Amino acid sequence: MTARNRPRNLFFRSVEPLPGNRLRLLQSGAEFFPALIAAIDAAQAEVHLETYIFNTDPTAETVRDALIRAAQRRVRVRLLVDGIGSRDLPAAWLQALKTAGASVLVYRPLAGGWRSNPHSLRRLHRKLAVIDARIAFVGGMNLIDDFEPVRFDAPRLDFSVEVQGPLLAGIHQSVRRLWRLVALTQLHLQPDTRKAAIEPSWPTDGHVRAAFVVRDNFAHRRDIERVYLAALALAREEILLANAYFLPGSRFRKLLKKAAARGVRVKLLVQGHTDHPFFQAAARALYRDLLAAGVQIHEYQASELHAKVAVVDGRWATVGSSNIDPFSLMLAREANVVVDDAAFAHDLQQRLHHAVRQSVALDPADWARRPWLQRMLSWLAYGGVRAMVGLSGAGRWI
Repeated sequence: MTARNRPRNLFFRSVEPLPGNRLRLLQSGAEFFPALIAAIDAAQAEVHLETYIFNTDPTAETVRDALIRAAQRRVRVRLLVDGIGSRDLPAAWLQALKTAGASVLVYRPLAGGWRSNPHSLRRLHRKLAVIDARIAFVGGMNLIDDFEPVRFDAPRLDFSVEVQGPLLAGIHQSVRRLWRLVALTQLHLQPDTRKAAIEPSWPTDGHVRAAFVVRDNFAHRRDIERVYLAALALAREEILLANAYFLPGSRFRKLLKKAAARGVRVKLLVQGHTDHPFFQAAARALYRDLLAAGVQIHEYQASELHAKVAVVDGRWATVGSSNIDPFSLMLAREANVVVDDAAFAHDLQQRLHHAVRQSVALDPADWARRPWLQRMLSWLAYGGVRAMVGLSGAGRWI
């Protein structure tokens, strides 16, 4: 069975893609922030925004100001931030938002001793915005400047997708449901009577089939992982996967190796420069086995890699917040868009091939000869990650 004539829905496993969507791929802040701010400035009824990190740099400040402007013109503004990722958000910023009329909630607020509490690993990691239930943004980009902290001449490599179409119904429902859940658990139940609830709407000229896939700790614990596994199992030509924090379980690794064994070009784009050296050391414990199986691994060098995207066989693609690691796949709230469209996949594929050319390819022979101390430290870090996941109560991960 070739990639061209394979039944489409097999790629999605239990998730049914919806036709009729209009999608636009956005790379890094230069494309993402102007689109997001323009949509907020055009809002007439409602803005929902969820993020892991809301930084205090000038770029994030422009988003804050857009939210304030929307609230001042009586748009219902709801901002949900993570209690650890956005723990440094200044009280003055929060007060300015609330004074303008915006509602702000913190997901699992920071508590004392969070670093030693494994249950604090259950985070709001998804990055979503829904404006007037007519346009949405889903991806990996936090509200932080591409050059913050200033370490590179090139922007952070990350992606988001702008969504218009039937997919909006599920995205809008998801953000509203999570807002109500957090408000209920924190007893923030003040009614907002300024605007009636709105129904999603979209243009009718979209043609892209896509699915909105979430991971939570209730009904959708494995959904994102399942759509990845289905795509890997069915790949026949190429797997191109870019992931900032790549530490997959055994089943994921086995499917990558099986794909390489049947002649699929398997390319992984991972961090060369990292903000989490311990995690990178743990991930590198897995590289030798993958390289020996024929999987190509490229460490990105031009800047920081923060992307969580993939393209399979030039047709299946995903853009979202979920890393391929136990924290995303077993603990955090995540959201991805999975796409069945050759044009969209080609656009992402070309951008990733360009990034691969800015990377260093790991040589299997050189990697096998790494000094024993480096190998030992990697396996110690890997064991540490496994212990953290086990203590979190998420279940067994290998």
